[in-house]
Amino acid sequence: MVGYDPGAVCTAFSPEEAAMAGSAAGMVTRALISPFDVLKIRFQLQIERLSSCRPEGKYQGLFQASRCIYSEEGLSAFWKGHVPAQLLSICFGAVQFASFELMTEVVHKSTLYDSQTAGVHFMCGGLAACSATVVCQPLDTLRTRFAAQGETKVYRNLRHAVSTMCRSEGVLTFYRGLSPTLMAVFPYAGLQFFFYNVFKKLLAPPATAGNSGGDLRSLVSGSGAGIISKTMTYPFDLFKKRLQVGGFEAARVHFGQVRSYRGLVDCMVQIAKEEGVRGFFKGLSPSLVKAALSTGFTFFWYEFFLNAMHNLKERRRTNGFTRDLGER
Repeated sequence: MVGYDPGAVCTAFSPEEAAMAGSAAGMVTRALISPFDVLKIRFQLQIERLSSCRPEGKYQGLFQASRCIYSEEGLSAFWKGHVPAQLLSICFGAVQFASFELMTEVVHKSTLYDSQTAGVHFMCGGLAACSATVVCQPLDTLRTRFAAQGETKVYRNLRHAVSTMCRSEGVLTFYRGLSPTLMAVFPYAGLQFFFYNVFKKLLAPPATAGNSGGDLRSLVSGSGAGIISKTMTYPFDLFKKRLQVGGFEAARVHFGQVRSYRGLVDCMVQIAKEEGVRGFFKGLSPSLVKAALSTGFTFFWYEFFLNAMHNLKERRRTNGFTRDLGER
């Protein structure tokens, strides 16, 4: 089970081990879901209506956009910004899961609350994600810029992007969209951990000692948690993406209309006025597919790697014990 478990027979995992498992889970998951992320970002940044019946913008739907990107930019376009995205996933996974395991242990040992309750997982999951967001926001901004640019490319590589953005927009540009990100990430991650806890317990009893998971229950529970949490917090993700490409308008002209926003409130007002309430949910369809796969795979691989580390430690301990007996 994810989080500190006082009833487990095996030794609790250290924050370092949780960080290793979290970063590995993030790396594997990112490679698998990158195409959905690129589609989601392209949809979020399009001002025109997303509709195949009444097409107005460059992209009208999931399959049409996929064909369009593939024909114009090639298969590799679905992994645009993959290097900063991988760095983001590895860093975010490490900080989030290490913080979460540490927080649930502190809560259990210093308060009267049980660390395995859904409510504790909501609070600790949200706070852990906020910590990871502050640390990783520059990488998220870079990932968005790379995924948003078309042909001809504005940024040749990661180093060129960092130097260009620092020189032309200043260091603070890497934290554009941080306020809506924090507003969204706390409930989003909190709900992920909350519903994962609920679904995992509903589907079957807690995993036995020495078998922390990495099974179908983890995948299904994570996917369900991802869909629910993403739907409930999606507009804030859209606001963040719109703000992150501020100052990047020249590279977006051939995609359709572009807008500049003075801040979060101005962004919300302009979208509501020009695009209506539906504008807050642009790109929701690929985002839900991505959320189901991303959250499901993240929890699946996290428990898989924790289980692998536990088995490795047990094997080493058994080998060491057998060696000691042989020497005696």
